[in-house]
Amino acid sequence: MATHLETLETPVPIVDLDRLTHNLDRMAAYATLHDLRLRPHVKTHKAPRIATEQLQRGAVGLTCATTQELETMADVCDDLLLAYPPVGAARLERLMRLPSSVRLTVAVDSADCLPALSMAARLARRELEVYVEVDVGMQRVGVAPSHAAVSLAKAVRDTEALRFAGVTFYPGHVREAVGEQGSAIAALSTALNALQESLLDAGLPPRVISGGSTPLAWRIHEVAGVTEVRPGTYVYNDRTTAAIQACDWDDCALTVLATVVSTAVPGQCVVDAGTKALAREPLRGEGDGYAAVLDHPEVVVTRMSEEHGILDLSHTDWQPRVGDRVRLVPNHVCIVVQQFDTVVGVRGDYVETTWPVAARGRGAIVLDEDSKPRRPRMA
Repeated sequence: MATHLETLETPVPIVDLDRLTHNLDRMAAYATLHDLRLRPHVKTHKAPRIATEQLQRGAVGLTCATTQELETMADVCDDLLLAYPPVGAARLERLMRLPSSVRLTVAVDSADCLPALSMAARLARRELEVYVEVDVGMQRVGVAPSHAAVSLAKAVRDTEALRFAGVTFYPGHVREAVGEQGSAIAALSTALNALQESLLDAGLPPRVISGGSTPLAWRIHEVAGVTEVRPGTYVYNDRTTAAIQACDWDDCALTVLATVVSTAVPGQCVVDAGTKALAREPLRGEGDGYAAVLDHPEVVVTRMSEEHGILDLSHTDWQPRVGDRVRLVPNHVCIVVQQFDTVVGVRGDYVETTWPVAARGRGAIVLDEDSKPRRPRMA
């Protein structure tokens, strides 16, 4: 007998499987249409099951942010990109423990990390592909797309066990609605065109120019020279993605199922999903609050405690009762998925399947016995 949603303890993340399939198919078709390599970011779903579906639809590999994601995804994919600075001995050691069958690419923005990266690769008897990361406006990581990027690419080329493979950028500063991104796309094209010319003049033609982000994904083919796209959020979508018109409201596949636990205070109700279920991230785009009710998007979660979410009912005729279930569309789905161990796949009001959020967290901490502090000897 099929399991009804009413039997699940809340809060729990549920995914509409039909919407998920639509989202996966749509991005795969877009990449094919524009001859782009699709290398989706797994930070959103952190699930080998979803990664496998992306690969089956033509993805050339996967993008990861953590060593835990790399280790988990190595079971389903042999072409992985670490889109995070490969800095620190412990991180490098875990990277090099990945199966030798995995083609590993890393993104760097500093020559200072190259000696340790080279040493780790040589000790592991492997060669690493390297993208030079450039800052195109986010001002988070990345060198300027100018002589600094060319100098870094030369340093990569001249370092043993490393091979310059291309350029990567993250246009997270592009926050306009999809239809209003024209000027941002023009600026990106100008910067990347100049960089490509400089790299060619230096004898360093980039094999790949890789750009990330779901908000820009649907127009990234307009950015000059881009060959690879790395969207993540598109698999589930969220309130922010809908607000900037990168998806329709009906494309929001993941919601947090919650239960109304109190209506004692007039003008509001309380659900059992607070910061530990929804996280606390402001909305990018017009609107406020931290989540909205799927069937009543005018009703938003305006305040939260750890286990309480306050829904403002002042702008609706809907009057929920204690015990009612609601589906909440979070502002940022990636950090919501990270809060849970398991995701539930549904069709309508019935559970069809579940899957683990296998790459959540950072993994077990392994201590070197020799590194433990020793008790001083008594005289």
